[in-house]
Amino acid sequence: MSDAMRIKGIYACIAVSDFEAGVDFYTRLMGRDPDDRPTPNMVQWRRDGGLQIWHDPAHAGHSRSTIVVHAIEAERQRLEAAGIALGPDAAGDWGIVAQIADADGNQITLAEPPKGFVD
Repeated sequence: MSDAMRIKGIYACIAVSDFEAGVDFYTRLMGRDPDDRPTPNMVQWRRDGGLQIWHDPAHAGHSRSTIVVHAIEAERQRLEAAGIALGPDAAGDWGIVAQIADADGNQITLAEPPKGFVD
C-alpha cells in the first residue's frame, strides 16, 4: 500500500481586485463561461483541470499558474481574436511556453509539452 496522496484534482486559485473585470478576462482566456459561482465572490472552471477566480484585493497580483495546452500557436490565435495578447514563445527540451498577466499582474503561463510528454 502506498502512502502517496491520491489526487482527484487541483485548482489554481487566482485573486483579483476587480471581480467582474477578472471574470471577463478569465472567461476570454478559457474560451467559455465559468462552470459555476459557488460563492458571490468566486467563480470556477471545473472541467479540463481546475481554475478559481476570487475577489480578494489584498492578495491580487501574487498568483502564478500554468495551463498545459495542446498547441501554443492555436491558443495564441484564439486569444488574439478574444483581445488577449500572449507573450513571446520560449522553447526548449521541455516544450514551448508563453506568458500573459492579467490586470492585477497575476502571471499565467501556457505550456505546450513535447510530444509524448502529456496525452
